[in-house]
Formats: sequence, structure tokens, C-alpha cells
Amino acid sequence: MESDLAVPLHAVSVTGVVLKDDGRLLAIKRADDGTWVPPGGLLERDEEVEQGVVREVFEETGVTVRPVRLTGVYKNVSLRTITIALLCHVEAGEPRVSDEAVDVRWLTQKEAELMMPPLRALRVRDALDSNGPFVRSY
Repeated sequence: MESDLAVPLHAVSVTGVVLKDDGRLLAIKRADDGTWVPPGGLLERDEEVEQGVVREVFEETGVTVRPVRLTGVYKNVSLRTITIALLCHVEAGEPRVSDEAVDVRWLTQKEAELMMPPLRALRVRDALDSNGPFVRSY
């Protein structure tokens, strides 16, 4: 039998699709590559999914959120990551830049779909679609 250490592992990350009362979505411009994406990042080993998304959104944007529902699970084969996406509502705070985000904006869905890479825009569409959650692999 093969050792567990020989089995390729996947990193687990979280994405918060943060929806404001007016329907706009929170997006960050990543400091490392300049792409616009919903806030998120790696889940810590001892962290619940909901805690992770709250932490990541706050660290990257200064906004406190409340996770509402699971909207999707995404397997990126080439990057060996599993991303868990949750729709979140704003609890408090005003968006601000951080070490990870050189810009933070509230975008309409159309703006998000135009500005984000296609697979990140897909997470936004899935979060706003009441037929989810979706499970996708790419």
C-alpha cells in the first residue's frame, strides 16, 4: 500500500463573495499580480471555513462580514487547490487597501465579470445564482 505522503495534496482556500445592500460586490486588486478578484486566501489548519472567510476578507479589506451560504467548491487541478466560496453580507467597516490588496472597490456584477479573470468571475456568478451550490473542476 502506498504511503499517504506519496499522495499529492491540495491546498484549501476560501473566497468571500461579499454583497452590499445595493447589490454591489467587494473586489480587491491583488498586490502580487494586479488582478481583480473577490477577497480570500488559504484556510488555516485549525480554522473553520466560516472563520477563514471572515478572517481573509477582513485582513485584505478591513470589512467585517457574515457568511450567509455556501455557493461553490472549485478544484483547480493545475494549482492543486480546492476553493470553498461563500456568499457574505457586510457587518461593519469601510474598505481599505492592505499588503495583499493595492485597491479595493465595490463593483456591479457586470463590472466584476469584465474586470476579473473568467474563473474568478464564475465564482461571482455562482454566488448570485440561487440554484447553487456548484461544484466545478478546471
